[in-house]
Amino acid sequence: MIIQNNKNSVTRSIGEELDRVENYIEQALFYARSNAVEKDYIITKSNLKEIVNGAILKNKTNLLNDMVTLELKDLEQEVYTDSKWAIFIINQIIQNSVKYLKEQDKKIEIFAKPKNDKVILYIKDNGIGIKKGEITRVFEKGFTGENGRIIGKKSTGIGLYLCKKLCDKLGLGIELNSEKDVGTEVRIIFPKNSYTDFN
Repeated sequence: MIIQNNKNSVTRSIGEELDRVENYIEQALFYARSNAVEKDYIITKSNLKEIVNGAILKNKTNLLNDMVTLELKDLEQEVYTDSKWAIFIINQIIQNSVKYLKEQDKKIEIFAKPKNDKVILYIKDNGIGIKKGEITRVFEKGFTGENGRIIGKKSTGIGLYLCKKLCDKLGLGIELNSEKDVGTEVRIIFPKNSYTDFN
């Protein structure tokens, strides 16, 4: 409330740091629960647009402060998943996209395409991309790569690792393609029916 009622460059900076702390705490909590997802999930028919909007809301401050253009389309899809865990996964991906966007013309596209008995959610950015030799390692625990060592880009190597681990537990697919200096595309594959094979 103090930050909201006293908006200036200092309180904005404090707000950004609080957001980072909140994200690290959320990561730690989800990490602690990630080995027992099956005890804390409710798979229901969910609206993908509402899930995406929930993740965007968590990133509202960063998206506005960094003046990111957000393009959303074709998200009115029904999928079967646990909304809470899905929001966390998408939130981590959006945070990564924002963190590694270029200085100019910042853009993130989020859209969905149905395919057979699945819905594929695409999250694309025009950021700095990932070096070719590192793409196969991005889901490894603690892997930060070249981008994670860039000055000012604090990286723990836990976000994408958690995304992959949770997707495996929830029966979702996750894939990543990237080209250095061009951008990154993450695909999350959701089932359209209620049967999910949990690991």
